[in-house]
Amino acid sequence: MPKKYDVTSTTNRNLIFAVKDNQLTFANNTLTDQTFDNPRTCHNRATSVTTQTGSSNRPFDLFIVGGGINGAGIARDASGRGLSVALCEKNDLASGTSSRSGKLVHGGLRYLEYYEFRLVREALIEREVLMESAPHIIWPMRFVLPHSKTDRPAWFLRIGLFLYDHLGGRKQLPPTRSLNLRVAPEGAALKETYKRGFEFSDCWVDDSRLVVLNIIAATDNGTALYTRTTFTSAHRENGLWNIKLTDTSGNETTVFAKGLVNAAGPWVNNIIDNLPPEDAKHSSDKRVRLVKGSHIVTKKFWHGDNAYLVQNHDKRVIFINPYENDHALIGTTDIPHDGTADNVQADTSEVQYLLDCVNQYFSKPLTTEDVLHTFSGVRPLYDDNAANPSAVTRDYVFDVNESNAGDAPLLSIFGGKITTYRKLAEHALDKLAPYYPAMKPAWTRGATLPGGNISNANFAAFLLQLQKSYPWLNQQTLYHLARHYGDRTDMIIGSATSIEQLGQQFGPCFYEAEARYLNKHEWAVEPDDYLQRRSKHGLHMSRQQHDDFASWCTQTADS
Repeated sequence: MPKKYDVTSTTNRNLIFAVKDNQLTFANNTLTDQTFDNPRTCHNRATSVTTQTGSSNRPFDLFIVGGGINGAGIARDASGRGLSVALCEKNDLASGTSSRSGKLVHGGLRYLEYYEFRLVREALIEREVLMESAPHIIWPMRFVLPHSKTDRPAWFLRIGLFLYDHLGGRKQLPPTRSLNLRVAPEGAALKETYKRGFEFSDCWVDDSRLVVLNIIAATDNGTALYTRTTFTSAHRENGLWNIKLTDTSGNETTVFAKGLVNAAGPWVNNIIDNLPPEDAKHSSDKRVRLVKGSHIVTKKFWHGDNAYLVQNHDKRVIFINPYENDHALIGTTDIPHDGTADNVQADTSEVQYLLDCVNQYFSKPLTTEDVLHTFSGVRPLYDDNAANPSAVTRDYVFDVNESNAGDAPLLSIFGGKITTYRKLAEHALDKLAPYYPAMKPAWTRGATLPGGNISNANFAAFLLQLQKSYPWLNQQTLYHLARHYGDRTDMIIGSATSIEQLGQQFGPCFYEAEARYLNKHEWAVEPDDYLQRRSKHGLHMSRQQHDDFASWCTQTADS
């Protein structure tokens, strides 16, 4: 069992980070970054499969298609209620939309403008639930909203922020406040045009790690996991789903399940369209609307831990967030997407759109040369026929159909957002409850995710205790491990008593011990699994370091 830290106060004169009012700050930062191209891919990787339960003659209770946040959340919840569960993902976990978000757990301030009060309230409540469940990957962030006469009226914003503070029963996060940007430090980087503003609270999340932690919890409860395995087909047969899977080597597997969950995100309709018409029934009537969102990464160009939320000339809002110590994450766009959801990239026009928005507000102009990295994701929004992509609902919709005999349910999920994934999972299992009378009740509210067993959810105190346990480990690496793995950090460091015993160093704060942990416990196989999803090490590594790590991946796979 991971060690549980119970710390009320610690002191150490050698720390380069400090804690004040339970807030963590660094006295200095030494991480560096280098611009990089796409790293080389390791080929001939074995399919990653973890099978704890189920066999060809013993059907699973539930089979889930999709290794994004919705599928992972349902697998965790269902397996914890006593159901036998299996999940397949055609690529790596969180390789689609769930690793390409704005990385926020938030209520969705702008959704109030579209009267999405139920969604905003649910998201605001979940925001605090998730903070408690995984304080190592989810933490509070303050957002500065500059205002000028060309923006939405100040009274309108005040009303919206008042609702935002009170709609979800805020308990932990500080409330909204007004700012005089001419004297407040948050206004120093802004143009003089912006003299007033507001500051409100939301949360940051490591989105892809949130997926992985849910999968770890699910497999700990017996879930069978098939990564890099494609859902080929399914049909109802004798009250069960007969499901065909194909791995990257072309090997086919047949499994049976009492129920099927279609949590394929942007590919939800592809799954439905691939079923026999008599098994899809009314599910084919619902569609998702694909909207591409792109982000850019630059060096951070302001002082302070706060983020910014600014309004572009088209009334869309853009987030400008601190990212990876000394970087900035800027996004997102909202572009209707008609093509495949695979391998989407930011267009030149999207990059310029984001730069223009930043330059409208900040005194130091950014150019395309400042862009270090871009990424894009396709959001699968339920198609409610809204004309404006930004107005399409971010709420989720379920469709359940069953066989003529009233069994073998198919549940398809349309829409959803990261913040409400846990509640979505609860609602999904509520829909399926009539088919599983022995299923246990909901349990995830108040339960911690792997790594999140931190006393009082106090990450700063937890980090200080880690420093006392491992005084030989440099602070940047220690902080990285604590932020990514929480109380599972001990599993990586093991019995090491020096930095050399962590093995080969691949990049800043990245040692072989971590890579081996990710391979063994988190299903990392390809370089991008390690460098872009389980961590963001790739942003801090040179091209040569990328190539060297790819070689290590090949050697590890062949050994």
